[in-house]
Amino acid sequence: MLQLGEEVTLYSVIFVVVLLGTRSPVWTTVLTASLYLFLALFRFPQLPAGRVQQVLHPDKGAAGSGRVSAVAHRGGGQDAPENTIAAIREASKNGATGVELDLEFSSDGVPILMHDDTVDRTTNGSGPLSQMRISDLRKLDAAAKHRLREKFIGEKIPTLEEAVEECIKLQLTIYFDVKGHPDESAAALKELYRKHPVLYNSSIVCSFEPKVIYRMRQSDPEVVTALTHRPWSLSRFGDGSPRYSSLWKHQWMTLMDFVLDLAHHHVLWKLCGISAFLIQKNFVSLDYVEYWAQRGVEVVAWTVNTKVEKEYFHELLQVNYITDSLVEDCEPHY
Repeated sequence: MLQLGEEVTLYSVIFVVVLLGTRSPVWTTVLTASLYLFLALFRFPQLPAGRVQQVLHPDKGAAGSGRVSAVAHRGGGQDAPENTIAAIREASKNGATGVELDLEFSSDGVPILMHDDTVDRTTNGSGPLSQMRISDLRKLDAAAKHRLREKFIGEKIPTLEEAVEECIKLQLTIYFDVKGHPDESAAALKELYRKHPVLYNSSIVCSFEPKVIYRMRQSDPEVVTALTHRPWSLSRFGDGSPRYSSLWKHQWMTLMDFVLDLAHHHVLWKLCGISAFLIQKNFVSLDYVEYWAQRGVEVVAWTVNTKVEKEYFHELLQVNYITDSLVEDCEPHY
């Protein structure tokens, strides 16, 4: 829970900033009070800690100490073609506790597994998903561009339903990564949870977009959810290089990054009532884990791709991590 002292500090800072901007004590009071009332009226409560533990740490010992979970990113895109049934099976065979799967839609509205909004990078096809029906997607080879394509030749793009059924059969926790389509995604996932109630205790819905998580909680407040975040993502690429050559645009986006980071850590998590916070691994420390623990939120690190990093997150930080491979070191993935 957010401590009272911190909440007072937050609204005091907002009050001072608005006052400096408006020079009006009346409008400053009205705007600050409005924000407080909005959060009080429209925020979602966090789910019980016991349910969250069941999802994030499915193998708990008798003493109650949670086990660190290794989660296969996109099903484990280094070990098998990403976001496929083969990847899910390989992840299970290689000892993953769960899999992270990307939700997208065909042009005729069928929920499928795909990270990009086109099929070019991972298949032998070309074109945007928005122009491809499920019958078209079924004809593609999802292993065509993979380094182990000969082993997985002919692997198909699965529907969300097929992937979930395989995960349930293999007793894998599912991290649904939702890129967009708030209304369509919430409706599809709500139907999935209705059909497979076991998902309430074995899955979590995650997104970079707070509106996706908020819409999911509106649709079904019993679903465990998480916000995903990488600081400075608007102004810089994952390796730290600037996104924009224009100095003015870079500075403006840096300011927006600062605002977004503040919003994630002080407002959005509370509004959405999240249970976990998925953060790029370079920004995770013992202090950071403790920061979120005090708010009843678990940290999950991504993407952890070397043995040394995995040992650090498993042994020292003791937080769940998402990785591209369960069996070998691989390149950084931002």
